[in-house]
Amino acid sequence: MTQLRDLKISTLDLVPVRADAGPAQSLHNSLDLAQHVERFGYNRFWVAEHHNMDGIASSATSVLIGYLAGGTSSIRVGSGGVMLPNHAPLVIAEQFGTLASLYPGRIDLGLGRAPGSDQMTAYALRRDRAGGPDDFPDDVEELSRYLGPRTDDQKVIAVPGHDTEVPMWLLGSSLFSAQLAGMRGMPYAFASHFAPRLMHEAIRVYRNHFKPSTTLDKPYVMLGIPMVVAETDEKAEYLATSVYQRILALIRGQSLMQKPPVESMDGLWLPHERDAVGSFLGLAMIGSPQKVRAKVEVLLEQTGADELIFTCDLYEHADRIRSYELMAQALKTA
Repeated sequence: MTQLRDLKISTLDLVPVRADAGPAQSLHNSLDLAQHVERFGYNRFWVAEHHNMDGIASSATSVLIGYLAGGTSSIRVGSGGVMLPNHAPLVIAEQFGTLASLYPGRIDLGLGRAPGSDQMTAYALRRDRAGGPDDFPDDVEELSRYLGPRTDDQKVIAVPGHDTEVPMWLLGSSLFSAQLAGMRGMPYAFASHFAPRLMHEAIRVYRNHFKPSTTLDKPYVMLGIPMVVAETDEKAEYLATSVYQRILALIRGQSLMQKPPVESMDGLWLPHERDAVGSFLGLAMIGSPQKVRAKVEVLLEQTGADELIFTCDLYEHADRIRSYELMAQALKTA
């Protein structure tokens, strides 16, 4: 079992957008958050590819990663993840090969097989490009070749890209990527920050199928965890109402623009919606530093995770920074 002292903690930023600020402010906030968590002792800072969502500003993922890496000095920066079916593997190899050449030893390439959007937007992204999620294993293999050593018979190369050996992760919320990551000997990140139901089974499948590779000799599991940490449980619960409203809007198909916290969610959701939000946040760490530390200890005992990557979508940027600081202090990494 992973001991708390050995646990690595990281940040997944969904680059949330407020209606009164706009995407530019969100992108600047993302860099500011990365700079803060770097000082707090977080291991990596990832952003995710989403499209056609007015409340998430990380659609141009590789461009944003370059901005974040350029404004930090030591924290690993990467994708959590790039939705590979949206792209030709060569394009991603060139983009991340460029990033790795500019910021050697600091770039991660997390890969997902979902579109990160609705089907209409997926079509707009891909147009006539053949392929989809079913081609994911072949696309991962092709991408791996582009980032690996150049061979004598290789006709197509990624420049920059070849020989960079950018660390590749598989991400998932089901069992497909868990099995594939295990069979390929890759690190695996489970999206328990929004789909915790299959977490334990996915970890089991990954570990049972794991075969050592040239890059990884034993399984490595990272879990996505929503969190809101404040000085008191009461304040944390109050701040978390912004998160509840955002997920409620997602469920209803409404705008994902951030909303300020409220004293009570009564009257804002129906009972079945409250239950759906609760299921979505089944692993959320909400409370004081003492409370969240105890919950993390239980999670580690149950899963043996090697790393936790926290996401925290609060209305006020300062509250997000403080939440990450308190979590780091609670886990004795700051």
